[in-house]
Amino acid sequence: MALRDKYNYAIQTAKGLHMEGAAEERDGKLHFHGTVNSEAEKNKIWDAIKTIPDWQREVVADLRVKPGAAGSGSPAGQGTSASNNGGQGQEQQYTVQSGDTLSAIAKRLLGDAGKYMSIYNLNRDQLSDPDKISPGQVLKIPQPSR
Repeated sequence: MALRDKYNYAIQTAKGLHMEGAAEERDGKLHFHGTVNSEAEKNKIWDAIKTIPDWQREVVADLRVKPGAAGSGSPAGQGTSASNNGGQGQEQQYTVQSGDTLSAIAKRLLGDAGKYMSIYNLNRDQLSDPDKISPGQVLKIPQPSR
């Protein structure tokens, strides 16, 4: 089954929200990239993607909120999304960009580079070494300490 067919629900959700971008199948993965008008719209697309159990292995997503749009409060406006995790509160996600390190992500999203191990520990299912992350990986990010 082609990935575009498998993720048709997510693609239709993105189209229905008028996402500016595309979902392209290449290198055995479905690459979602585009901008939407709000965090809520971005979350709806993520929720649609995550209806497929294999999404972490098959989807590379870079969903962004348009600069200046309502609810565009993610750091640097890019690469992050929050999604409801089965009633367990909000879980933030981050799509690794070229040049990222876990400590840089921890500093940007958690306010402390030293918290990189909390990101690593939350993602042990897909990371074997905290120094080995790849662009396109979608990492779970723990809630910042208050």
